Amino acid sequence: MSLFEPIFSALNERELRYVVVGGTAVVLHGYVRLTVDLDLVVDPAPAASRHAVEALTGLGLRPRLPVDPSAFADPDQRRIWVEERNLRVFSMWDPDDPLREVDLFVEEPIPFEDLWQRSVEVKVGSVSVRVASKTDLIRMKRLAGRPRDLEDIEALEQIDDEE
Repeated sequence: MSLFEPIFSALNERELRYVVVGGTAVVLHGYVRLTVDLDLVVDPAPAASRHAVEALTGLGLRPRLPVDPSAFADPDQRRIWVEERNLRVFSMWDPDDPLREVDLFVEEPIPFEDLWQRSVEVKVGSVSVRVASKTDLIRMKRLAGRPRDLEDIEALEQIDDEE
């Protein structure tokens, strides 16, 4: 997780609200598996979204799409990406370190305030991060429905049973 610690630090320094979801969240809940990117749901408010993208570009991340990264902060632009391109995540990557990739959800899979309120705080190295609750993570994984997501659901349910 040390690969992502600088990302969490940059977002925290700006006091931004974000929730870790996806494979990294599954790992942070205790299921050891390989994941190649960091999936985040950030506060969708335009100013918050703009600051999140600024924090990421400040670390050297660039959008995979040939667009100005600040476009992510515009709710109308995000809606157009969803409607016209069926875009679900806005991917940013580090050209100097291809292992560092962040996917920002373009649409809220769960209303952000609900996701934030139910999230849990987890330490990653020296940084505290908010991670989607197991219930919300399972719900998001069910919506995605890919084979990897179904495996993650089983693992998360097993962790719940063991606790």
